[in-house]
This record gives sequence, structure tokens and C-alpha cells, in this order.
Amino acid sequence: MCGAVRFTAKSLGGFGVCHCEQCRRWTGSALFAATVPVADMVLEGAEHIRAFRSSDWASREFCGTCGATLWYRYDKGVDGAGEYEVAIGLLDDADGLVLEREIFSDEKPDCWALAGDHARMTRAETLTKYGVHVDGA
Repeated sequence: MCGAVRFTAKSLGGFGVCHCEQCRRWTGSALFAATVPVADMVLEGAEHIRAFRSSDWASREFCGTCGATLWYRYDKGVDGAGEYEVAIGLLDDADGLVLEREIFSDEKPDCWALAGDHARMTRAETLTKYGVHVDGA
């Protein structure tokens, strides 16, 4: 929002939507995010990035100047570690992105549903996919 952090994503594929409770509280809705590999991300203003460690396996990063949501990142040791899950609202042009997946689909509020034929994974399926072990999951 303020421009202190800027980035260029050299590649964008489709995007996913996370319905977990933390993402809903962090964004005020579901997190709509496109995956960007580390090698495809060029950052400016990295000194303004702040991180909140939201679990044992990931952090949520935001602009330390204005507080804008930036991305979610899995840590080392988890499948997909290091990749940026960039909030698509930050993109100058999100046209053409295709919804590929919903995760934590069993935790979404009943008041919304996303149409289309795409993967939908429950909490248990999501944690298994990313190699996360949580007691009681």
C-alpha cells in the first residue's frame, strides 16, 4: 500500500485459497494467494518486511511501515519450504490467474463457496500434503 516493499514475481501460475482460521483472521477473509518460487521473486525494500511466526512450520510477512499483508512462507523442512504464497490483491494484474485449489476447505464458513472444478483439501489432507505433523490433526 505504501510502496516501502516492492516485488517482482518472475512467474505466476494459478492460485489457491486458504480457509484456515489463522488466514481468515489475518486477512479478514480467506487468503487468496499465488505461489512464487524463491528463485522467481525479486524484492526491494526487504528491510521493511516484518514476520510473525504463526505456527511451527510457517511465518506470515507484512510491511513494517503500513502493515499490509504480503505473503505466507513455509519454513525449512516442510514441502514447499521457502516459497512465497503472495496475496493476489498485491498484484498489479491478477487477470488470467486460475483457481487451482482450496485448502482447509472443511474450515471455511458456510456463508461462502467458490465455484469451479478445482482441488479441495480438508485440514487433514492439507497438513499431510505439506508434511506437517500436528497432534490431534
